[in-house]
Amino acid sequence: MSRFFATGSDSESEESSSADEITPKAPGATFKQSLLLSDDEEDTKRVVRSAKDKRFEELTNLIKTIRNAMKIRDMSKCLEEFEQLCRAFLKSKNIVDKEGIPPFYIRLLADLEDYLNQLWEDKEGKKKMNKNNAKALSTLRQKIRKYNRDFESEIAAYKENPQESADEEEEEKEPEDSGSSSDSEGEVSSKSFLKKKPEAPSEATKFLKTAKGSGDESSSSDEDDDDDDEDWGSDQSGSSGETSDKEEGKTSSMSVLFLKKAQDTEKLGVRKEERKKKPKQKERIEEEAEEEGGEESGGGWEKVKGGVPLVKEKPKMFAKGTEINTAVVVKKLNEILQARGKKGTDRAAQIELFHALAAIAAENNLGQGILVKIKFNIIASLYDYNPNLAAFMKPDMWKKCLDCIDELLDILFEHNNIFIGENIAEDSENLAVSDQPFRVRGCILTLVERMDEEFTKIMQNTDPHSQEYVDNLKDEGRVCGIVDRLLTYLENKGSTEEICRVYLRRIMHTYYKFDYKAHRRSLGLQGETKSEQDQEESEGEDSAVIMDRLCKFIYAKDRTDRIRTCAILCHIYHHALHSRWYQARDLMLMSHLQDNIQHADPPVQILYNRTMVQLGICAFRQGMIKDAHNALLDIQSSGRAKELLGQGLLMRNMQERNAEQEKIEKRRQVPFHMHINLELLECVYLVSAMLLEIPYMAAHEFDARRRMISKQFHHQLRVGERQPLLGPPESMREHVVAASKAMKMGDWRTCHSFIINEKMNSKVWDLFPEAQRVREMLVRKIQEESLRTYLFTYSSVYDSISMATLSEMFELEMPTVHSIISKMIINEELMASLDQPTQTVVMHRTEPTSLQNMALQLAEKLGNLVENNERVFDLKQGVYGGYFNRDQKGGYQQKQSYQRDQKSYQQKQSGYQRGGYRNQNQGNY
Repeated sequence: MSRFFATGSDSESEESSSADEITPKAPGATFKQSLLLSDDEEDTKRVVRSAKDKRFEELTNLIKTIRNAMKIRDMSKCLEEFEQLCRAFLKSKNIVDKEGIPPFYIRLLADLEDYLNQLWEDKEGKKKMNKNNAKALSTLRQKIRKYNRDFESEIAAYKENPQESADEEEEEKEPEDSGSSSDSEGEVSSKSFLKKKPEAPSEATKFLKTAKGSGDESSSSDEDDDDDDEDWGSDQSGSSGETSDKEEGKTSSMSVLFLKKAQDTEKLGVRKEERKKKPKQKERIEEEAEEEGGEESGGGWEKVKGGVPLVKEKPKMFAKGTEINTAVVVKKLNEILQARGKKGTDRAAQIELFHALAAIAAENNLGQGILVKIKFNIIASLYDYNPNLAAFMKPDMWKKCLDCIDELLDILFEHNNIFIGENIAEDSENLAVSDQPFRVRGCILTLVERMDEEFTKIMQNTDPHSQEYVDNLKDEGRVCGIVDRLLTYLENKGSTEEICRVYLRRIMHTYYKFDYKAHRRSLGLQGETKSEQDQEESEGEDSAVIMDRLCKFIYAKDRTDRIRTCAILCHIYHHALHSRWYQARDLMLMSHLQDNIQHADPPVQILYNRTMVQLGICAFRQGMIKDAHNALLDIQSSGRAKELLGQGLLMRNMQERNAEQEKIEKRRQVPFHMHINLELLECVYLVSAMLLEIPYMAAHEFDARRRMISKQFHHQLRVGERQPLLGPPESMREHVVAASKAMKMGDWRTCHSFIINEKMNSKVWDLFPEAQRVREMLVRKIQEESLRTYLFTYSSVYDSISMATLSEMFELEMPTVHSIISKMIINEELMASLDQPTQTVVMHRTEPTSLQNMALQLAEKLGNLVENNERVFDLKQGVYGGYFNRDQKGGYQQKQSYQRDQKSYQQKQSGYQRGGYRNQNQGNY
């Protein structure tokens, strides 16, 4: 009868329910039916546990998982389980408040914190961790330190006396140690109870606490006798006071039936020891076999690396007595190739097999055709050694690759009867020695292009400030040599398209290098230094001649826009680098690349940006300040010069760029030895902006509609003005700002000292090939622009000024001063006239004073205000024709008359400003 339908008291219902659940059975049927009990039926007979037991069991399970993760140093698992443990402890808050914090919880917190601190101090161990584990270690260490602040007193007490806390924890973990995961505190599991005498429960608990070995034995018996343990796992405590004597007798008889004898337990122990001995024997056999016959093929055991064991049987090349001919070697070659790309294939072993096969082919004189075929596959296998596209080749593989390509080219040069190409089908290959020429499927150009890309990747992934980078850069000589040899080969046997491709590879290794030999030859100097020997080009031929020959061939023969575009940009870059400004400028304007470069792929756009920057720097060296500013404006105004030139990525929080896109952008970066100095670039731009902007600002000081030539330059000026304390300039930008302020006052000497000094020379100007000539040009430009600024600023103070005085002030020749002032007068920038006999500049008092300028600005603003008010008034009145409809009377005509009045006012104003001196001086001339 169910307790829910009982009408009696609670005690009666409990008794009736217990009586219903446990019914006496016939002694004969007890054994048979109890074996047929399922787990679910058995669960229904277990006593319901308290909330405390459930919560504490959940905590102990999580702690056990954390400790297992600590043993294997799985920090990610530790972090995940610790977060779950914190949540479980929060759920158990009510029970913890009543019972107190369990000692095993405090012990885990203390042990975990010590463990994490120990790991943190182990620098070598941290380096070996993978990225996820290292990140999890850092996060977990911070969390545990913060979390343990709430349990400082308990942890301190545990650390003072850890033994007592450990004993308490063992008491909590009794049921788990004895092999039953579902028993509550104070209960004895059926397994441990069956292994002791049922009459003495106190002895059973003692057995559980003291003898851990029996717990291990019970776990081993679980493996051997799962049915016994699972079917008879019911609890005994809690029901002893309520069950009848009859039931007690029944359970005791059942326990006697299924008690394991001492002999059985001894046998199990012996079996377990035998199992442990077997792997040790195997290990001993392995060691002996390795010592005795480690060098013998196929004998003994082979040590393998950790992970899934892979069957790596090296295929025997050829059986004894096999006749080695071309067909057999090709068959073996195809067998080796079939394993290419498969999971578990040892790539290094595959390369060794190819080398062995090549040696066998050479020994048996099978001809150069089969040797070329094997060499193609060796090089392809070397490229496949790194399956990841972003990974770069290791140094030993890189050396092997260069050697193999050199050997392949040697064979092709020595034997003219070998034809290679991608268009040759495998069926039509001719590898055997015969009267017919050899025909091999393969493309040597593709291999060399891939080699060039691998070299770029090696340089991208090497620290540019290390000796390793310099050592790797020395390999560029070999790379260029291979490209030159291939170029010679393809000029004789290649198609036009292939020649264009290899020409572009040669151009890409030449365009960014300054030809010191040609430069010294143009200056009439002789002799070579070490740096020039490092920069040696092909025998006696200038790089300009090589670039001109290669680029013109591509212009004439190439059918793809991309190769032609790259060749043009490289040609312009090379012209600009060697100060051939007019050739570079004309080629850029004739190519019209600026019209459609936005449709090109990113590497070509980076090359275009580099070319424009080099063009601007070239214009600056030639004294073309305005052209230099225009060329550099787009790159510098964006604030992303580093990224646009492919010299690094900017750290952006807001930009949506995932890891894959970042990898792609890193592969587009230009190697360090091809970089353009960004500080030099910014300095050239700011100095150009200063030479243009300062005179313009002086000429339009009171003009409200004055435009900015360079926003970045104005930003630097504002930053300099906002500084509360102005000390001596330190950075390059501060030097330019200080020079600008001096130029604004017409003080060219101070400006010159800020722009050209030891610090600026070492940072910027000495980096130019002809540094002294650039410095002289800069001094000249500063003098001229300071003169213009001086005349704009102080013309209202003078009635007339002698040109000899100006020439002396600014240390310029008289013709130069005369030329500058004449241009200013012709362009109506300066209201003055030249008195030729006395060599003086006579000023005209036509410029309005500052008060008059302010009055003119006020009148203009008032006129705009009146016009806006009239429009608003008409809109409120609902009269829309006043300004937009000619048929309405009054409004449009009034508007016209207002505009006529405004125009006449403006004409008067302009005449006052500019035209007055003409009317005044007509009689004089």
